[in-house]
Amino acid sequence: MSADLLDLTVDESLRHQMSAMEARLRAVLHDTDHRMITDRATHLIEAGGKRLRPLLALLGARFGEPEPPGAVDAAVITELIHVATLHHDDVLDAAPVRHGVATASCLWGNNLAVLLGDLLLARAAELGAELGAHLGGERGVEALRLQAATLARLVRGQLLETVPVRDADTDTGDPMAHCVEVMADKTASLIAMALELGAVVAGAADEHRAALARCGEALGIAFQIGDDVIDIATPAADSGKTPGTDLREGVRTVPVLYALRGTDLAAGRLRALLATGAVTDPDRHAEALTLLRRSAGVELARVDVHRYAERARRELATLPPSPARATLDELCDYVTARTV
Repeated sequence: MSADLLDLTVDESLRHQMSAMEARLRAVLHDTDHRMITDRATHLIEAGGKRLRPLLALLGARFGEPEPPGAVDAAVITELIHVATLHHDDVLDAAPVRHGVATASCLWGNNLAVLLGDLLLARAAELGAELGAHLGGERGVEALRLQAATLARLVRGQLLETVPVRDADTDTGDPMAHCVEVMADKTASLIAMALELGAVVAGAADEHRAALARCGEALGIAFQIGDDVIDIATPAADSGKTPGTDLREGVRTVPVLYALRGTDLAAGRLRALLATGAVTDPDRHAEALTLLRRSAGVELARVDVHRYAERARRELATLPPSPARATLDELCDYVTARTV
């Protein structure tokens, strides 16, 4: 788990649950008959990561019954889905590095990377079925429904991203609204699911579940905009990712859209560089990245990160005071601070 997130006010019981989640995550992916499958399925997991989503699931479970037995499995489900989407994203983005290590697609090819993502989704579905059966009744049905609905949103967001709205497409809507819609489906939906699934497992009150889901949605958008800022402003040595990935894919993120609104010569040059969509030429890519770093787009995007984090915080204010709520409040600060 990320040291930054461990610095939050997390009690010993939650730390113990996170350790149990790590062990359960590996156990679910262990293939007794084929060591190769185990090793490759856990490749990104062993590389590390923030473990934000399983932490959120465990925090969501703190708003209902004390220490519900299904909370750890709920946390594992969210991480399995998340890592599966990373494998698929790395194929679509042709990304060479993830969490500071070579991606599965770079090591073993796109076909195997897609299959690894599919395997993790299958394991999540199996574990979700077990969890639903364990919970039983309406609570079990709701846990399954939430997982299925989130998977549908994740795929929808990825599909929408493949047909981005360009500035010139006046008949197809607002590019910024389209960008936020993609983020809501592709990123925020799973963060919202993590909090809500934890609350479902714990039998939390309906109004608390709904507030946690809305908090997760806003926090997820803040988190994604922050990632988009980091993709532009942070060196690879610090982020563990190759800078400017979205530029190479022709994806117009929030900081890029803000930068393109400029009226100076730099903004005009940036529009020319991005006119054809993906920027794959190394020299043009380097120039576009430099222009973005110098533009107002990055700072305006940071303002949006703060705005969505504050929206999440307002939802938290409707929940009963507790250590879990305090930790989530600190998480809002963390999401904002990581882009500074």
